Amino acid sequence: MRCPYCGHSDSRVIDSRDAGDGIRRRRECVECERRYTTYEYIQMRSIMVAKRDGRREEFQREKLFSSLSKACAKRPLPVGSIDKLVDEIERQLTESGRAEFSSRAIGEAVMVKLAELDRVAWVRFASVYRDFRDIESFKDAIDALLEPETTDYKDHPGQFSLIDEDSIPPLRSGRRTRRTQRPVVGSQ
Repeated sequence: MRCPYCGHSDSRVIDSRDAGDGIRRRRECVECERRYTTYEYIQMRSIMVAKRDGRREEFQREKLFSSLSKACAKRPLPVGSIDKLVDEIERQLTESGRAEFSSRAIGEAVMVKLAELDRVAWVRFASVYRDFRDIESFKDAIDALLEPETTDYKDHPGQFSLIDEDSIPPLRSGRRTRRTQRPVVGSQ
């Protein structure tokens, strides 16, 4: 384990505690004598993520935590709620029995859980994840959050127990057709 302060590779464990699904260790660097915390998690098997561009990479819990932390920044959320959300998503992935998921399926499951946790965080995450092309599609997504369709998403909490990834219910499509065309201001 490398020290995050000086980079030295030798440290000693001062304290170890159970952290739910892993172990929390308090360490002290032998070189600079500064202390830091590490977490050890049991990894049953690696889960692969199929990216939009065709690449495949191993699921990284830290990457999901980082993106959720950005979406939830400065929101009045209970302490540990982001960790709990990441744990739930990772547990769903592991318990599904599948070895690979598309990034789209993971993102949609995260959005379902974020909609339940905090709507502002959902909007922040959706603005990056869905990559809206125009303000209308962004507005439609917010309208869908405020006025959900007849589907009750609490019955479908984004779980991966279904084999078909397309069966994970989206909150609503990014675009919808308009009944009437509104004139564009400034054009003839």
